[in-house]
Amino acid sequence: MGALLWVSMTTHDPEGHTGSTRRRFLAGGTGLLAAGLAGCLGGARGSTENGGANSDGTNDPSDGPVAVASFFSFYDFARTIAVDTPVTVRNLIPTGLHGHGWEPNASITRQIVDADAFIHVGEDFQPWADRAIQTLKDDGVDTQLIDVREGVDLVPLAETLDRGEEGVGEGRGRDPHFWLDPRRANQAVDNITEGLIELAPDHEETLRKNASTYKTETLDQIDADYQAIFDAAERDVVQLAAHNAFQYITDRYGVEMRPLVVNLAASGDVKPSDITEAKRVIDENGVRYIGAGVFETRRPAKQLIAETQVEAYFPVTPYAGVRENWVENNWGYEEIAYKVNMPTFEVVLGNKPPEKAGVDGWAAKWRNFE
Repeated sequence: MGALLWVSMTTHDPEGHTGSTRRRFLAGGTGLLAAGLAGCLGGARGSTENGGANSDGTNDPSDGPVAVASFFSFYDFARTIAVDTPVTVRNLIPTGLHGHGWEPNASITRQIVDADAFIHVGEDFQPWADRAIQTLKDDGVDTQLIDVREGVDLVPLAETLDRGEEGVGEGRGRDPHFWLDPRRANQAVDNITEGLIELAPDHEETLRKNASTYKTETLDQIDADYQAIFDAAERDVVQLAAHNAFQYITDRYGVEMRPLVVNLAASGDVKPSDITEAKRVIDENGVRYIGAGVFETRRPAKQLIAETQVEAYFPVTPYAGVRENWVENNWGYEEIAYKVNMPTFEVVLGNKPPEKAGVDGWAAKWRNFE
């Protein structure tokens, strides 16, 4: 039988450059900031959260190079790799927002220009990041670019993909959400590590040690625990009703993730036909619990509860953003995997009833969450 998962998801240069090029550039008011990157006029403010070189977060950015990240998962990887080095890592995505379907204002551009390195997800995934990178190149700004996707094997997009969506990569038609697969995420860790070594070459040993530890003790363990969940499931179909972000779960673990709303961006609209198809899957498979995206409207999930046999929805996220209390508790990729996604997969796949999933109180906290 199939289970419905409703995802309504919503430098200091190593060669001794001081960064004055960027600061003179800012003061000069040249094309980059004067234009504010055409189209990047959304009202969101970038987060100034410091990953920091030190685990206690006391590192002063003036003490060493600063790297800014365009996506939460890779900010989290980078801050972990940078522990016990002078590198400070900052997340550009504001708390509570999804890292894919938003447009920043010029303050984000200013942070990128003023940083020593920009950690990004490769071209054609975040248009605002592409525009920032192109303008940096056009204006000769020396911010180092760290592409987390370099060398990653991307899978073809689902056959059900909206023809208006072309994906990313050479020839397009490739799904960008590779970090959902912990094994592919290892390559992103390697890419970030090489970039940070270029940024702080005197700390290469520490950076490599931190990266190796994170891969073996965190990403490999998440991979094994995901594998155990999907191996234990009698069902092998998970119906995604919104954000087309979980195809790498299918590719790695053999569980069919069927996007219903097939847009790559989390802001994709839910059509009446999507609701109709979801109802059919729920009815045919006896689905009692569905998943809802943490950072998007829960309206479709609530509609399915009202109009079908579904009893409740629980959270799921492609690690694309953070809630305020997650920041307060210093949650990262690991904590989100174990405290949000894994318990929900256990429930929607029928492995466990909600009250048996997660830590004590998980179901009460997340059942039909707002």
